[in-house]
Amino acid sequence: MKKLVGILFFVLIVGAAAGYAFSQTSLFGVTTNSSSDASLVKDQIVKIAELASLEYEYSNVIVSETDKNISLPGISDIKFAEAIRLIEYDGYIKAGSKASEIETSYDESTKQLVVRVPKAEILENVADTENMEIRDIKDELFSDYPSQKIVEDINLEKEKLEKEKVEQGFLEEADKNTEEILTALLETPAYNEVIIEFY
Repeated sequence: MKKLVGILFFVLIVGAAAGYAFSQTSLFGVTTNSSSDASLVKDQIVKIAELASLEYEYSNVIVSETDKNISLPGISDIKFAEAIRLIEYDGYIKAGSKASEIETSYDESTKQLVVRVPKAEILENVADTENMEIRDIKDELFSDYPSQKIVEDINLEKEKLEKEKVEQGFLEEADKNTEEILTALLETPAYNEVIIEFY
């Protein structure tokens, strides 16, 4: 059964980064150099590598089939070998923002921190083909089922599923998660206001 799982992959990393930040003298304190302060905040966020804020895990079953035909003059194509496979596999789609592209600015007079985050994109779309199960539904004599056909069918299904999730608002939900994560990380007494903007 397909299920949507909101996973904060980097909670532990964020916690460690936040702990480190508070142990420093200026990262979340007010400094005399607003550019330096914003830069330090960005450096800590970038250490996360990517804000993978949402994952969709699924189990899928597809039918893959192939056949071979021969053509004779004046006669329609004759199908002489056909094979059908039932393929079961698990996979996941991960969405989030690239932390390396985050922009930060800090207004020392108002103690306002602005963090500009690139809108979420699909970071990974993975099918676990190593542990997939393949069942013979129909396997005629002389049928040689190509493994490449299985890979192609799974890739087509991956693209279809990714498109469906994007249309259902998967990326917007990832942005919402990212905003909540960064707000929780950066809201400290050092700032009067933290603004998260997406571009």
